[in-house]
Amino acid sequence: MDERTLLKEIEPVAADLLNRHLGVAKEWFPHEMVPYSRGKDFEPGKQWTQSDSDFGADEIEMSDAVRGSLFVNLLTEDNLPYYFRDINSLFGNDGVYGEWGRNWTAEEGRHSIVIRDYLTVTRAIDPIALERGRMQQVRGGEVPAPLDLYEALAYLSMQELATRIAHRNTGKMMHDEVGEAIMARVGNDENLHYLFYRDLTTAAIAVDPSNMVIGIERAVRTFAMPGTGIPDFERLSREIARVGIYDLLIHHDQILQPVVMRHWKLEQVTGLTDEAEKAREALFKRIERTGKVGAKLASDRVSA
Repeated sequence: MDERTLLKEIEPVAADLLNRHLGVAKEWFPHEMVPYSRGKDFEPGKQWTQSDSDFGADEIEMSDAVRGSLFVNLLTEDNLPYYFRDINSLFGNDGVYGEWGRNWTAEEGRHSIVIRDYLTVTRAIDPIALERGRMQQVRGGEVPAPLDLYEALAYLSMQELATRIAHRNTGKMMHDEVGEAIMARVGNDENLHYLFYRDLTTAAIAVDPSNMVIGIERAVRTFAMPGTGIPDFERLSREIARVGIYDLLIHHDQILQPVVMRHWKLEQVTGLTDEAEKAREALFKRIERTGKVGAKLASDRVSA
């Protein structure tokens, strides 16, 4: 089944999922969450240091890994123009898919606003490094590019959930109630976005199982978070994994197993082509291997 036909077949499901989303998504306002009273003017030319940070309590210490995670999280959100471009290209700008894409974009836009305002007033991160990073990231326009709609549905499901996990875990390690509440609020939006894509993928599997299994295998095999264009991304990712914000074991235990294996019930899918059967077999082996490697890496970090 070609991509346009698949979208037409699952359009009624997409409409139901959009209505469900609009019924449960809560309106919220970034300005009500940001502690502006902590803010003060920046002195032009003054070099930022960690001692400039103001979290409202002298005893709060934010680790370099958490600062790095906030840096990555915000710059990832800043690349929204490219995400909208790709969503629009995949699903089109008409009907229910266009309505979803525009609503998703509007909701996502709040995330960079609230995180940046929080980081600015608390001075948690060097504002000059943050702005230079944003300029480099957005100028580069580097985002993951799924090969087709089948892979994209699986990728979007996993990526939205991974982003929710990363935001929430970052918040828990900030040791600032305001910051944690902000990251939890953003994470709640990401969770609703994940549910839309997860359940749309479920519908697509029922309609076109072979192409979807092939696409899911490719999405799992090539998965990368949408931050590869961020300055120093690889080092920051290692630090984020080291402290347990997001690592390979979390990816296995909280995404691959519960979503790919259990929710999508790929073991029970029937009527696959030979190519799809081979893809499913390779997928199961990769997930098993990912779990073992992730557990070994996590154990090694604890022992170090």
